Amino acid sequence: MKNHLLFLINPFSGIGKQRTVEKAIEEVIDHEKYVVEIAYTEYAGHARELAKDAIGKFDVVVAVGGDGTVNEVGSSLVNTTTALAIIPTGSGNGLARYLDIPLRINRALQVINHMEVKDIDTLKVNENVSLNVAGIGFDGHISHKFAKLKNRGPAGYMKLITKEYAKYKSSVYRISIDGKTYELPAFMITFANSSQWGNNIHIAPQAKIDDGLIDVCIIKEFPIYDGPSLLISILDQSIDQRRYDVVTQAKNIHIQSDLKLVAHLDGEPCELGQEAEIQILPLSLRVLVPPKDFRKNLLEPLMELKELFPPLPKVPGIPKIIGGEKQ
Repeated sequence: MKNHLLFLINPFSGIGKQRTVEKAIEEVIDHEKYVVEIAYTEYAGHARELAKDAIGKFDVVVAVGGDGTVNEVGSSLVNTTTALAIIPTGSGNGLARYLDIPLRINRALQVINHMEVKDIDTLKVNENVSLNVAGIGFDGHISHKFAKLKNRGPAGYMKLITKEYAKYKSSVYRISIDGKTYELPAFMITFANSSQWGNNIHIAPQAKIDDGLIDVCIIKEFPIYDGPSLLISILDQSIDQRRYDVVTQAKNIHIQSDLKLVAHLDGEPCELGQEAEIQILPLSLRVLVPPKDFRKNLLEPLMELKELFPPLPKVPGIPKIIGGEKQ
């Protein structure tokens, strides 16, 4: 019997890739093993609606988009037998990168052909679900600002962090971690299921997505001049060794503030009121992942550099010289 696949394509993620995706699905997916249907999302929350409707009708729902699309689809499939697959076309692609799902469309589709399923944990945040990383404080603040940017690539993200960092003020939080309560000012608090936000930027280098634990990373208040070194420690995956970073593991967390908790779930902005309950949902989501012998495309990191370092703009007034003659 053939497995049924439903591809949910976000036409606003990876603009221009839609026809490429449809063509690749036709060419790469093993149609002797799979029956394929394709649907396009039309508005925020539509992927969630379509994924919920697919439960029991499809074996796999494929999220074609960025972290927001993956969250909408995956959160709808928690505690069901329907599996999630990912074709990453967003700017961060945090969960896909953690699971070693290729960023090239054809290679990601080949992962589906292998039908290797892994059970992963998810996080329940009040009545919401996070698959990858949730946070409050500065990263929540940045997610709200970033959602409004036109340039949502890594360069735009780093520029925004630089702009907002000096202006941001820490807040005081009352946090209970598996029953132990603390009150402290914090720059940000991250609840990590996997190790990274996206773009291979790791906030919780030791986090594992199937250990039944939340890695709680509390970055305390720090002098403004220490900001650059903290950023470097995040980039080189040594943040958990810094004195301003407190890391612990937990199954249940309760957090309160006198102000609204400005937060993000998998990079997507959200507001949680003045308190939030975060708990681990162990092995609650089935995800298609590359098999152990599935080799990564060695050129893929080079392709990513094109996003990080776009071509320099042409300088007007300098003539192009071809064959020794000015053009």
